[in-house]
Amino acid sequence: MPKQVRHDSCQKGLIMGRRTDSVIEKVIFVCGILAIVFVVLIFGFLLKEGFSFLQDYGVFKFVSGKFWYPTSDPARFGILPLIVGTLFVTLGACIIAVPISVMSALYISEIAPKGIRDILKSLVELMAAVPSVVIGFVGMVTLVPLVRTLFNLPTGLTAFSGSVMLAFMAMPTIVTISEDAIRSVPWQYKEGALALGATKWQTLRRVVLKAAMPGIIGAVMLGIGRVIGETMAVMMVTGNAAQIPGTIFEPVRTMTATIAAEMGETVRGGMHYKALFAIGFVLFMMTFIVNFIADVLLGRTKK
Repeated sequence: MPKQVRHDSCQKGLIMGRRTDSVIEKVIFVCGILAIVFVVLIFGFLLKEGFSFLQDYGVFKFVSGKFWYPTSDPARFGILPLIVGTLFVTLGACIIAVPISVMSALYISEIAPKGIRDILKSLVELMAAVPSVVIGFVGMVTLVPLVRTLFNLPTGLTAFSGSVMLAFMAMPTIVTISEDAIRSVPWQYKEGALALGATKWQTLRRVVLKAAMPGIIGAVMLGIGRVIGETMAVMMVTGNAAQIPGTIFEPVRTMTATIAAEMGETVRGGMHYKALFAIGFVLFMMTFIVNFIADVLLGRTKK
């Protein structure tokens, strides 16, 4: 092939490559803008539906009220029991899921033999595909009677049962993403630590985990997002009692369960209807605050 022909072919290839890159960059930019627009629209919709209720009923009275009786006369829309129930279940699930998930990811990525590693990773990913209603049903049949008998409680439908089931649902996400973050740590870090005399456990704890911490924090936040937004499993195993619990072994009701259980029974445009949207707005703000704190911690960890 003559030099001129090869040169022209290379030029055409470069031009086509640049055009393709430009198109892909524009598509990615549009997708990023659309994601922001969707979040803003969701925020605006929740605010639009719930703001008039908050104006009429009062923000402080709504958030600090201890009684949720939307059908009484007069109706009472205090969501403090719902907030406390959500926090109990979420924190309990995090306390159970995070240590087990991180240690499991560490074992799968750094300790397990290759054959066992592939099997374990496939099983973990398969767990993520189990529907939440199935997990809730399994919890009702197996976990709830066990909790009632083991702790000598009048009922096994408690915040603890909800925490265990939500931890089970969050673990596949945390394990999978944490395992990828741990495996992405450069092997030079490990070899350098071992060459300096560190044991394998010291290398994993002081080098590998610290280097993978941004990815692990991201995995934990995705797991918390799954937990705090879950509905069906929580409705089935927590007892749905709109009361402020004294301990984690009492029935609770979460904000998501309240919205799911009562939205179909409300009159569109009524106070109860608007109150449920106000709950959604509060839940949105809680999630935003948690993600913001995680982003700050993530930035400090990277530094």
